[in-house]
Amino acid sequence: MGEWRKEWWEANRASWDERVPIHVSGEFYDVASFKAGQERLQPFEIAEVGDVEGMELLHLQCHFGIDTLSWARRGARVTGLDFSGPAIEAARGLASDLGLEATFVHSDVYEAVEATGHTFDVVYTGRGALNWLPDIERWAGVAADLIRPGGFLYLTEFHPFTEVFGDEDLTVEHDYFQDEDPRVWDEPGTYADFDAETTNNVTYEWNHTLGKVVSAVSAAGLGVELLHEFDYTKFARWPLLEKSGFDTYRLPEGTPRLPLMYSLRARKG
Repeated sequence: MGEWRKEWWEANRASWDERVPIHVSGEFYDVASFKAGQERLQPFEIAEVGDVEGMELLHLQCHFGIDTLSWARRGARVTGLDFSGPAIEAARGLASDLGLEATFVHSDVYEAVEATGHTFDVVYTGRGALNWLPDIERWAGVAADLIRPGGFLYLTEFHPFTEVFGDEDLTVEHDYFQDEDPRVWDEPGTYADFDAETTNNVTYEWNHTLGKVVSAVSAAGLGVELLHEFDYTKFARWPLLEKSGFDTYRLPEGTPRLPLMYSLRARKG
């Protein structure tokens, strides 16, 4: 990993390693319901990615594999990649429990080309992935190198605009535009269990604006085919959000709508 193995990388990995068992056993991910057949992909993802039967799909920053295996259930030949060893082991165990064929690779995302050794029809990623990466241009280049001619990158991510607000309400507390230095957080628990007891609580994150992400993807040689924004999100980002489905949360009726997630598809010529 060379120059990238810095304090931020070690801290973030320690944080994720510690939270894997909390996520696997907790109510937020509800692994039992997933094993019973519950769909975890959003309807817009299924529509925008399209039929994946027989296609090779790589999921970057896959955590413990629920979304990866969701694509396997839809007929894709899947590979998941994550920098957390415990996450990869949990993903392999989940695949085994479900009787699904899947490959899970333990690697940093910036080293994914070397770690996987070949290219894919679809590179899929997102929902809390990009904020852990300091260099979005390098990430886009890696993603492009992993895609076969005619294949595409599909990204579904939390909207960076939401990061201007604090955690309690819609009070603006942070810049939308961020310098190269990360935002440093020291918070116990996890989005999946705010009250969980944890010790590795310092993390480093970067807020990549929508324009920066689209520009990085385009500069990597991928042609943007769609960019959609959505007025709901996947977790209780603020206390005022109201649950509107198994894993969807919206602002209360009558509240001006904000972009909370977005999706992007970009193809390699």
